[in-house]
Amino acid sequence: QAQLVESGGGLVQAGGSLRLSCAGSGRTFSRWNMGWFRQAPGKERDLVARINWAGKNTVYADSVKGRFAISKDNGRNTLYLQMNSLKPEDTAVYYCAATLRVVETHQPGEYNIWGQGTQVTVSS
Repeated sequence: QAQLVESGGGLVQAGGSLRLSCAGSGRTFSRWNMGWFRQAPGKERDLVARINWAGKNTVYADSVKGRFAISKDNGRNTLYLQMNSLKPEDTAVYYCAATLRVVETHQPGEYNIWGQGTQVTVSS
């Protein structure tokens, strides 16, 4: 059964950086289209960035463009999110997600495999 495990979250000051990792198990990782989502308390789960199975095509939320970078290493079965110039409004639980289907929207329902989430807290 395919699983995703996130790591790399923590507490950082505004302006700092963090790199999140998402390790995938299963033989089909190289075929997964994947994304990073985040959810702050009392808010909906929103797309941060997504990447296609080959790691070539990326899409970012406007709020993180130029600050965050998503990448996918199929040899290591790992998805990454490099987060720079962090702001207090980036504070949330970050989830990685995967699907074998073609992703056409920013909706969480497009993905059927989810990690447990990792907390990112940015202090001002």
